[in-house]
Amino acid sequence: MSEKKLVKIPRTTLDIYNYSENGFNIYEFDATECSPPEPMVNTIVTLQMLKTDRDILKVTYFHEPLPLYERVRSTFSYTSEELEDGDVVVTFKKK
Repeated sequence: MSEKKLVKIPRTTLDIYNYSENGFNIYEFDATECSPPEPMVNTIVTLQMLKTDRDILKVTYFHEPLPLYERVRSTFSYTSEELEDGDVVVTFKKK
């Protein structure tokens, strides 16, 4: 895994990191401490960075972002994993 680097993406308000791992280009941020609509806005803006099937976005939410899935399902696939503390990590990939 390469070193995580803070990246500036216009119109985002959270710290977004970028790194590579196993041939994937990964963007990542934690939305557990913010309130709606901030998690959805940051996710939708950051999803625009995914250009190939080797680009991934990983976001940690305080709950499953069901309304977000409806908005992105036609363009992005996603998987979710619940953590021990109840937070949810969702991994998005471009279809």
